[in-house]
Amino acid sequence: MDIESQSLSTCEVAPDGNTVVLGFTDSRGAPARIRLPLSQLGALAMTLPDLISKALQSRYGDHTLRYAYPLASWTLERSSEPGTGMMTLSTTDGFSVCFAMEREMQYTLAEALASDSPSEPAAVVN
Repeated sequence: MDIESQSLSTCEVAPDGNTVVLGFTDSRGAPARIRLPLSQLGALAMTLPDLISKALQSRYGDHTLRYAYPLASWTLERSSEPGTGMMTLSTTDGFSVCFAMEREMQYTLAEALASDSPSEPAAVVN
């Protein structure tokens, strides 16, 4: 069954934390809901940014376009895993994502962020 969404109306977490419910209003104005188990939410979250970029690129015919989230804050934490840190990036509208990073990647990222040399490439890829 295809549901053409007109608007996202609600986002709820089940009291037991095992599912998330997304509420929509369909193209006829009728309410619709989808329940996603916790085990599928991570896969959905990992897929959406790439889908948004592909949609933008297709819509505007420009393969360099990507959706950029305005960064409002970041948090660095130690992980319980030795040699690993965690970095959470957050936007002003409440979106945040946490990345686990091994120590060597932390050093590489720090060097890339600290460099302001005009001879450095426009993008640094690890």
